[in-house]
Amino acid sequence: MAFEGLTEKISATFKKLRGKGRLKESDVKEAMREIRMALLEADVSYKVVKDFTKSLTERCVGADVLESLTPAQMIVKIVNEELCRLMGSDLKHITINPNGPTVVMLVGLQGAGKTTNGSKLAGLMKRQGKNPLLVACDIYRPAAIQQLKVCGEKLGIPVFDKGTQNPVTTAREAVLYARQHGHDMVFLDTAGRLHVDETLMEELKSIKVTVKPDEIMLVVDAMTGQDAVNAAESFNEWLDIDSVMLSKLDGDARGGAALSVRAITGKPIKFAGMGEKLEDIEAFHPDRMAGRILGMGDVLGLIEKAEKAYDAKKAAELEERLKSNKFTLQDYYEQLVQLKNMGPMEEILAQLPGGGNLKGLKVDEKAMSRTEAIILSMTPKERENPHIIAASRKKRIAAGSGVKVEDVNKMLKSFEQMQKLIKQFSGPGMGRKMKRMKGLGGFGGFPGF
Repeated sequence: MAFEGLTEKISATFKKLRGKGRLKESDVKEAMREIRMALLEADVSYKVVKDFTKSLTERCVGADVLESLTPAQMIVKIVNEELCRLMGSDLKHITINPNGPTVVMLVGLQGAGKTTNGSKLAGLMKRQGKNPLLVACDIYRPAAIQQLKVCGEKLGIPVFDKGTQNPVTTAREAVLYARQHGHDMVFLDTAGRLHVDETLMEELKSIKVTVKPDEIMLVVDAMTGQDAVNAAESFNEWLDIDSVMLSKLDGDARGGAALSVRAITGKPIKFAGMGEKLEDIEAFHPDRMAGRILGMGDVLGLIEKAEKAYDAKKAAELEERLKSNKFTLQDYYEQLVQLKNMGPMEEILAQLPGGGNLKGLKVDEKAMSRTEAIILSMTPKERENPHIIAASRKKRIAAGSGVKVEDVNKMLKSFEQMQKLIKQFSGPGMGRKMKRMKGLGGFGGFPGF
């Protein structure tokens, strides 16, 4: 997970400060040295680290901090504010052309994930009600056009392809095609190279001059650290980019690129690729990212994940059943599926405040899959009335789901425990009773916890 190492080191530094109670200027400067080392180890640019810690130290050694009743908390607040500022302060959106179509030119080095993440972005725009068009302008990399077509087919987005025709001509024709066929967004998947070279940049500049894109978005690989920052600086010098998308942010334990790119280029990070699936893309919220770095979690991001997995119709039906004190294995299964749709449980836990303290906690994802298999091996009648599941039925269910009878018994016992919990909160005054629940204790009834 991005920033894992940085989060651990900064959290350890804050823990030392809290243990001291009242702070002296020397305590603060020692903490700033530790933060500086943590940032450098996270592969943040030296110049960025130097400027960041200088600004941080000046704010933290002020009398209003050292003389406050909770100086350690004040310092955490200041570090959070400075991290937000470093990454761009607030959420930035794609520049939309009111006269349409909006043309987004995707650029980046080969291997940065430009084709896949550009497709992810087009898919996100489609889910937001747009009618995007993907355009194949990379005629050099083997299978680049085919890769874009595969992504487009999976997302249900058309791909404009003219084979090995000059990419500048293809881009111009694609924009005209989009205008004629009602596409309000055009995503140009341009060619990349293994390194920045003049030939590549001249072609990209020609596309820029010809189609006048509303946004030039640079895709950089967060796992390449300083190389990503150097590439961003070069692309910005040649093309004057408008924004940045970070790919593979979920797989980098350092994450230094995210903290450096914005400061070096002055251009906002607008999106982040967070996984391998074509749905795994997020708007980049500097404040939320700062919270995750400091171990404060990202509750808003977690809520958004829940909303994506949320089925309003099924939720309303479940609410009615709970009011009638009914909760079946079918309901249990549907809630389990929605929980799995939110993503890996380790990622969900990491977004909770203090989630960093749960490092090392292993969530048994296989247990969740076993539970699904067991329930799906039951008849509809058994799911509605689990009390009829006697020994012979258990043997049949175990054989059908590829597990042992003991696993079936264990799952049924977990379900009974959840039923008892739900009975305590169902019926009259259910809403008032639910408000008394604290935290997210509901996870405890699901397998794997």
